[in-house]
Amino acid sequence: MEVTSHSSELVTGLWAELTGRPGNVPLPRAQLVVSGPSGQLPSDLPVEEAAVACVAVALLAAAALRDEYHRASTVRVDRAQAAVAVRSERYFQLDGRPAAAGFAPLSRFWPTADGWLRSHANYPWHKAALLEALGSSDDPDEVGRAIRSLPGAVVEQRVFAAGGVAAAVREATEWGTHPQGSAVAGEALIGHEVCGDASPRRRGAPGDLPVQGLRVLDLTRVIAGPVCTRFLGALGADVLRIDPPGHPDMRRGGVADTLLGKRSAALDLGDAGATGVLHRLLDGADAVVCGYRAGSLDRFGLAPDELAARHPALVVVYLDAWGHTGPWAERRGFDSVVQAATGIAARESQDGLTPGALPCQLLDHGTGYLAAASVLDGLRRQAAGGGTVIRRLSLARTALWLLDATESGIPQHTSAAGPDATPWLVEFQDEARVQAVGPPGWLDDRALSWPGPPAHYVADQPVWAER
Repeated sequence: MEVTSHSSELVTGLWAELTGRPGNVPLPRAQLVVSGPSGQLPSDLPVEEAAVACVAVALLAAAALRDEYHRASTVRVDRAQAAVAVRSERYFQLDGRPAAAGFAPLSRFWPTADGWLRSHANYPWHKAALLEALGSSDDPDEVGRAIRSLPGAVVEQRVFAAGGVAAAVREATEWGTHPQGSAVAGEALIGHEVCGDASPRRRGAPGDLPVQGLRVLDLTRVIAGPVCTRFLGALGADVLRIDPPGHPDMRRGGVADTLLGKRSAALDLGDAGATGVLHRLLDGADAVVCGYRAGSLDRFGLAPDELAARHPALVVVYLDAWGHTGPWAERRGFDSVVQAATGIAARESQDGLTPGALPCQLLDHGTGYLAAASVLDGLRRQAAGGGTVIRRLSLARTALWLLDATESGIPQHTSAAGPDATPWLVEFQDEARVQAVGPPGWLDDRALSWPGPPAHYVADQPVWAER
């Protein structure tokens, strides 16, 4: 692998994490070329280099899967395109109007009795949990007074107990000594496991795209998981996203940046008949990506051992916010809140007093591309060695990786105004005119593209397309 970029150290390290070989790492045969000027994502942290590296490793994993069929590749990443891709929700438009949801009024930083806290209240049920925990109306001033009267750790615990999402703002050193920070530090960036003894499944030589015709069941929402699965859709997979009807991610029939490259259906897994449908889908799947809290899908038969016994030879990727071990493993979380707890918000402060934020939701997007790489590498590994291949990633572990990259001297960029998105935008004529960011990267001389306009939310049937 030839890497012509300052990202080479990060790419090499990520490849070692992906392949589970931290020592003598066999690199892919593909040549990686990173082009374009640096300085696209202003930050005190090496955000641009991290974004480029995550996208590059996903592309290299796709190339390595093709290498199994003796098709050496050139992989290319443009810095500006990668920077736009990790902010893709900002550029999604319908009929010329921005369509991203943004943050709700109660999703923000709040001063506490001893510092700061970040809340997330975009979903109605999380907003209700926040207000219940505080005994407050939804008036922002009243919410602010309630939070300001308490220590941050007390608020985060009360909100979690009520079923909501919030975290006190901590320095990275403070997070490192926190029980959850210690647990996350003991986890791999990409966790590896093989369950069962299923025979290798040869899925046939790929067509024009590395995973053309393969089936990916998408049990994710918000950003990280959908980024993973939409990228697999751009690489040729038949991606079917399943959502619970009782907790919708958006209005029925709506379209979003996260619905590119896939179809979308609803299943109420509390219903026994729907659980049967889910397992019939798993029977026909090559991979499944789970993006809910650790262990929350186990009751539906989605624990690793049960998947290996009932649906052998799958590739399974588990994503969550806070890691897969430790006292917070079952907590809900989002990129912005994980930034607060892990020390990133403190590091990004502009004045040394008020918390800041990354120039993109890199924990979501970066983890999403690493999860896509994990699926691709898992398919290659399963075909070679068999078993049910399990991979685990989390936003909190990606945050630690980003902070560690800062300490190792990876370049930072602090003065740019941000990328020009115009060259990387694509349009579709659907029920409305849709503008979106195209998938990043090239395989050989072929730019990746979406297979069509985004799905309409839960408007499809929960069935696989014919191969």
